Order: sequence, then C-alpha cells, then structure tokens
Amino acid sequence: MKITEVKLILCSPSRNFLTLKIITDQGVYGLGDATLNGREKAVATYLEEYCIPCLIGKDPFQIEDIWHYFYVGAYWRRGPVKMTAISAIDMALWDIKGKALNIPVYNLIGGKSRQKILVYAHAEGKDIEETVDRVGAKIDQGFLAIRAQSGIPGLEDTYGVSRNNAPYEPAVRGNPKESIWDTDKYLNHIPRLFKRLREVYGDDIHLLHDAHHRCTPVEAARLARELESCHLFWLEDAVRGELQEGYRLIRSHSTTPLAIGEVFNTIYDLTTFITEQLIDYIRMPIVHGGGLTHLLKVAAMASVYHIRTGFHGATDLSPVNLAASLHFDLAVNNFGIQEYMPHQPLVHEVFKINYEYRDGHLHIDDTPGLGVDIDEEVAKKHPYQRAYLPMNRKMDGTVFHW
Repeated sequence: MKITEVKLILCSPSRNFLTLKIITDQGVYGLGDATLNGREKAVATYLEEYCIPCLIGKDPFQIEDIWHYFYVGAYWRRGPVKMTAISAIDMALWDIKGKALNIPVYNLIGGKSRQKILVYAHAEGKDIEETVDRVGAKIDQGFLAIRAQSGIPGLEDTYGVSRNNAPYEPAVRGNPKESIWDTDKYLNHIPRLFKRLREVYGDDIHLLHDAHHRCTPVEAARLARELESCHLFWLEDAVRGELQEGYRLIRSHSTTPLAIGEVFNTIYDLTTFITEQLIDYIRMPIVHGGGLTHLLKVAAMASVYHIRTGFHGATDLSPVNLAASLHFDLAVNNFGIQEYMPHQPLVHEVFKINYEYRDGHLHIDDTPGLGVDIDEEVAKKHPYQRAYLPMNRKMDGTVFHW
C-alpha cells in the first residue's frame, strides 16, 4: 500500500475546521484534524508546502517512521503549527491502518481499558445564580462532571461566558476582540461561586474550573487554597505553563488537583510538571500534541508519576479529533476525563460521527479506523471565514493573557 494523494479540506460550518485526507493506491483513506483556532491557514500552508509532497509514495503503515520523518527530519522542531500538521498526518495514518485491517483504532493501541468514557460539560452564567441554574440543567442531562464559569462583577466580558445565551464561541470574524480583565475581582468572586454550587448540589457532582492562564503563582496558590473545601475535580490552567517551575508554589500551598496543557504540543512542555508531580491531569490534545503516536508516549510517562489524561475537547476541534481522543481514552489505563462540548448541528452535516453521549459518558462504536467521515460536497458549501481568538488587557490598558 502506498500514499498516492493528499487533500486539505478547509471549511466553516458554524466555525472553521481544517481536515487532512490521505488516500492510498488501494482506495483506503484516512482523516486527520489539522484545526488550529485562528491559525488554520498557517497549518494548511505548512502541510501544503512541506509535508504533503513528502508523503506521496510512502507506506502508510509505517506510522512511527513517518512521525519521526516530519519531527526529527525537518530540523526545526516543536511549535503549534508544525505539531498540528504532524498530528493530522498521524491521525490519518492510524485511520488508514484501522480501516485496512478492519479494526477500530482503540484495538490497535491496546484494546479497551474501560467500557465508556467519563466526560465533563460546560456551564456558565452572567452571575453566580445563573451559573447555578445552568449547572443544574447539565445535571438534569445526566452529566456527572461540569466545568463552571461565571461572569465577574465589574467586568463586561469573562472567559467562558456567552453574552447572548448562545453556545460559547470565542473566535470572532474580523480583527481580535479586546476584553478588559482584573485578577483581583476574579479572585474575590470565584470561591463564592463554588461554595454556592456545593451548597445547592452537594459533594457528589464533579466540579471543574478554568482560570485560563490569568494568575501568577502566588495568586493561583491563594485561589487553589480557598477552593480546597469545595473539592474541585481540577483547577485548570491556573498559571501559564511556559515556566513549569511556577507550579511548585501552588503545589506547596494546596491539595486542589491541577490540570494544564491545552496549549502544549510536545512532551518537553511537560517534563518538570510530570517528574515533580506538579499536576494531576495532562490536557494536551491529540490534534496539537503530535497525534496518537506522541500522546501514547506522553501518557506512558505520566502514568509512572500517577498523572492522568484530561484532553482538551472544545468545539474549536473537529469531530475527527474527538473520535481520535475517544479511541485513546478507551485504551490507555491512566485516562482521567474527557472534555465534551457538543458541536452545532451544522457541523454534523459535514462530519459523520460514530460516537454518542449517554448518561454522563461518551460511547464510540467499533467502526474500523477512527469511524468519522467527511462529506466534501457539503463542506464546499461552507467556505472558510477568517476569525481570531480574543485578546485581553488589564484595566490600565496593559496587554494581558487571554
């Protein structure tokens, strides 16, 4: 079997997605998600100019060798654009191998370690009481784990909170939207939210929260400590992770579980976090973290240090990535939880899925390969539209972390 053709499908059914399609001389093809929110065309160019010409003629079964060909062989390593391109190739190759062998991908990477995949939903409101109501609605839908975000008094916009009751989508058409931020207001507000949630719903429901990289280590230590009595499943991205050592201070002051990695793309972003046990969950997604081939190594290393997976799974990633994540989640022993934001109905007119939500869990069938397909003709009806993620400024105008 040889690779004879590679396509890129860039479309926007309610939001932008970039899909890689690798086709073989035996007619078997595989799909990979290459979406990088707000930078889709950068990945498309990298694939078109530097990867696709080198894929033609290769044996798609040689996944490990092809991974190193594009990571090591290119000399310039790491970075979100390059690693998203490699991830898409890797996903598509696993999809091809599963289809060719007539077996689902989870059986190629170890088989089932569990029968269903625990997921967490998102709930948010303009204030504490609206967030409490939204959490209750998710509980009514059967969710056992819920990420709660709330508007902050005195701030017009807050990460994770929709302003018009529509599904939260931060990427906007045109130039980046600017928001105003104040960490002190945030630190005073969030403990009140979670104390109220525990008052209303008790201790059985898993509660999560995303700080979205906006605290310093000492601020994050304060927040994590104040949230200890609320028994969070995790506090996510409390501090931006480029300086891994910054988490030592948080860890020394609190037992609140910590998660990070949504913006990471290689194991080298995580070595200190793992070996010093500074985190409890790795969030690096398959689509940005080098594909299944690389994440299997990351999960194996993490398992030695009692760290579990909790992959990013927002709607800025396509159903192809979610399917790949579910195969991975089924197979690895140190799975923790999977983020789940349902895509808009229009997305499912383009992508045909083989997974479903039931009773707080996702279930995926035994279709060979990844099990997700794309309708290229429908995709053409939804052309790409340039969009950017927002940016933040402090109240004095200083550019800050979004």
